[in-house]
Amino acid sequence: MKSPSGTIYIISDGTGETASTMIRAALVQYSNQEINMVRCKNIRTEDQVIPLIEEAFECRGLIAYTVVSAQMRSKIRDLAASKCIPSIDLLGPLLTTLDLYFGVANSVPKAGLLRTVDEQYFKRIEAIEYTVKHDDGKSMAGLDKADIVLCGISRTSKTPLSIFLSHKGWKVANVPIVLNTPVPEELFKIDQRKIVGLIIDIESLQRIRKNRLERFGQDPGGEYASISNIINEIEYATELFKKNRKWPVFNVTDRALEETATEIVRIVAARMGLPESVLY
Repeated sequence: MKSPSGTIYIISDGTGETASTMIRAALVQYSNQEINMVRCKNIRTEDQVIPLIEEAFECRGLIAYTVVSAQMRSKIRDLAASKCIPSIDLLGPLLTTLDLYFGVANSVPKAGLLRTVDEQYFKRIEAIEYTVKHDDGKSMAGLDKADIVLCGISRTSKTPLSIFLSHKGWKVANVPIVLNTPVPEELFKIDQRKIVGLIIDIESLQRIRKNRLERFGQDPGGEYASISNIINEIEYATELFKKNRKWPVFNVTDRALEETATEIVRIVAARMGLPESVLY
């Protein structure tokens, strides 16, 4: 194995991931070089910078930095120049250009914002993946990891609500209530404060089911959309909810998805002692 032919010090007020990615992309052009990268995270004071400059000087390294503070960028640049250390500001020119473009030259940038955005993004993706995997009772594994569990008969907006909430960062599982079929035992082994029941009125449900059957070219006059079957399903679900009084029940009849989702989050968050926005 070849010994490193150089060392690049990454100085960042966040994680240094942005600089690391950019440098790796550039190093593709230098495939014959073995480069050692040292990532220095959360560097936000001049006292933190000075020993890093000394270390880079001793190693005859190169400094690349992504720092939003203009004062800190100037300090790094000046200290590196005083030691004849090559340095590159990967973020400053972009920030300066954007300030001019948006007319906000006096803006005060905040360190670490990109990391915050990244954390929100990955939390949202994780929530969506969990929710898709636990849609319509497909999997009971990891049910305890859900933030919210929705229970209801067919066409009570379980899936649309689940997906909507997952885009807000909530891990949601939804479990169908099927006539004369016991709900999964796993449901009673998790924190009951997470569980929410969904109900709808008879006429609305019949209309929704008939429309769905017609849309898929099926007979709307079958048992699935019959009044008698719907009454039995609703009564069965209502009895289940009465037996489990810890489950708040939401009537989704003619309610906007966003309105129901907001109410569910408000209730569950209050019961669990959580903030209403899980992304922050």
